[in-house]
Amino acid sequence: MHIGIIISIVASLLGIFFAFYLARKVGEEQTGQGKMVDIARYIKEGANAFLKRQYLTIGGIAVILALLLLGTYGFTGSWVYGYQVSIAFVFGAACSLLSGWIGMWSATRSNIRVAHAAQSSFARALVLALRGGAVSGIAIVAMSLIGISGLYLVYTFLGYTAASIPSLIVGFGFGASLVALFAQLGGGIYTKAADVGADLVGKIEAGIPEDDPRNPAVIADLVGDNVGDCAGRGADLFESTAAENIGAMILGVALFPHFGISGILFPLVARAFGLFSSIAGIMVVRPKEIDEPMKAMNRGYLVASFLAAVSFYFITMEMLGSIWFFWAGLVGIVTSIAFVYITQYYTEAKYRPVKEIVRSSATGHATNIIAGFSVGMESTAATVVTISLALIGSYKLGAMSGFEGGGLFGTAVATMGMLATAAYVLAMDTFGPITDNAGGIVEMSGGAEETRKVTDKLDSAGNTTKALTKGYAMGSAALAAFLLFSAFLEEVQLKIVDLAKVEVFIGGFIGAMLVFLFSSLAMRAVGKAASYIINEVRRQFKEDKGIMAGTSKPNYSMCVDITTKGALKQMILPGLLAVVIPVATGLLMGAEAEAGLIMIGTIVGVLLATLMNNAGGAWDNAKKFIEAGNYGGKGSAAHAASVTGDTVGDPFKDTAGPSLHVLVKLLGTLTLALAALFM
Repeated sequence: MHIGIIISIVASLLGIFFAFYLARKVGEEQTGQGKMVDIARYIKEGANAFLKRQYLTIGGIAVILALLLLGTYGFTGSWVYGYQVSIAFVFGAACSLLSGWIGMWSATRSNIRVAHAAQSSFARALVLALRGGAVSGIAIVAMSLIGISGLYLVYTFLGYTAASIPSLIVGFGFGASLVALFAQLGGGIYTKAADVGADLVGKIEAGIPEDDPRNPAVIADLVGDNVGDCAGRGADLFESTAAENIGAMILGVALFPHFGISGILFPLVARAFGLFSSIAGIMVVRPKEIDEPMKAMNRGYLVASFLAAVSFYFITMEMLGSIWFFWAGLVGIVTSIAFVYITQYYTEAKYRPVKEIVRSSATGHATNIIAGFSVGMESTAATVVTISLALIGSYKLGAMSGFEGGGLFGTAVATMGMLATAAYVLAMDTFGPITDNAGGIVEMSGGAEETRKVTDKLDSAGNTTKALTKGYAMGSAALAAFLLFSAFLEEVQLKIVDLAKVEVFIGGFIGAMLVFLFSSLAMRAVGKAASYIINEVRRQFKEDKGIMAGTSKPNYSMCVDITTKGALKQMILPGLLAVVIPVATGLLMGAEAEAGLIMIGTIVGVLLATLMNNAGGAWDNAKKFIEAGNYGGKGSAAHAASVTGDTVGDPFKDTAGPSLHVLVKLLGTLTLALAALFM
């Protein structure tokens, strides 16, 4: 057995063990008492209820698709291959579902403990929130690694050659992508429907504060933070690491004459050491009471990135024997840092873009929308420049190794570098909903003003960490999509994709259209699901006057149940179209037309996701900046305009935008799994 597979399996097991250790340490912290505990229980029960229904729906779809996958390959006479791909598909789907559940479980255990810690220490609350998020980040990356390593080991014992195994496990990436799409889409629809409903009826119509216990939708809103930002993003980054590993392994097969099995297993070993680097970065975050939250977390991220770069050097020289691939990996690491800071620039209140939106809010709702949309469009320039430099730089560096196919493998190594710190970034992402929930628990339980100031400070940082994770996920999606696209061309034996061919041109048009149609359906789904909860909140306010008077308790569970049903109902159509349209295009027009669909769909998807993520994040932090007492504070005309912008931005940044990351990668994993059918 090659040492690389041993390192991968041992590292993933150690990662899972460490995640459980962190979970136990966080669980030992005090939870407070009284109303705080009751509210946390409502959130946990609502999140579990949603996830149970969602997973039953996704599981049914996955089983049907696995059978269709098997039947399709069987129809072409490839029963054995179809069986292998289908089994890997089901395994990938199951691991992705488990990843999402881990993210939600960790967040719903941590929120109450962060709320309690905030009563006495800002620094302690921050550390608890980050470590609660780290349980999810470390476990998810470790599970992705052990899933692929385990499949590789099984196929090795079954007698398959090292060069043939990567093609057999593409189904794992497809299963992970499919679940990630529905998890992100369903969770995103839920969280934004609840958020929009709570804001429009509570803040705008009733004039009550955010997270006011009189608002029947407030528990549904807090539940949404977990099922969207934790469960959904957990499945998203699980899929990212899985798809990138598989694509890089397939490209490693092309270099088998030069590197042998080391080139195939290199992605797994690099991921293992990236996991260790992230753990070290998480553990060094120990802020002072006067620190800014982002300063403390950025410090840990830079430590993780530095350690990942050092380990990359030794792994590259040992397994590939070429310094040029180390430089390509370093390009990926630098690119990940660049995306983090680009996203912070466009979404943090202390920089020009958000300040422009704040100033525009003073002149009305329309100017707020115009300013926010322009910020989103402007941010695409930095994204394109960064991705382009990363791709061309890593390709040229890989080509300088002198190996045939070294350029493409250089881009694969850069993608590995970018995702080396995925566990740390996912910890920062889950930090966001944990702190948001903690703030909601404090406000709903009537916590002290000083405690609320601490949770507001953490929540503002959490908005930024969620935004930068989306930027990071989008950037990694772009690099991973190019990697998967290259792997697809290898599988279907295409050297050139000729856009002058009418079929390829049409395929490109279909890819671009799919991105916009999918986004339209996702946005519309939020509006439809939000209408259900808006009507319910209005009904409760109308029929029970005691709710606003504070003499009777709202029916929180009814709002949770209504939003759950609405979100799951609305996620089916866009999710199925994302699968049906690419498959139909490939079957009807062939592999080259399918390549056109992937290529153009990826480009358009990355740009639109960038616009939505950054515009939504900027609108959100502009609102929070005004709520902090600037430009008239809460209740002012500027505040009302900022609430409108934030409401528009919510489905941008938490539903359609993040779902597009998954769609872009799904195009690659889906077509890679079905490549044999399109030839």
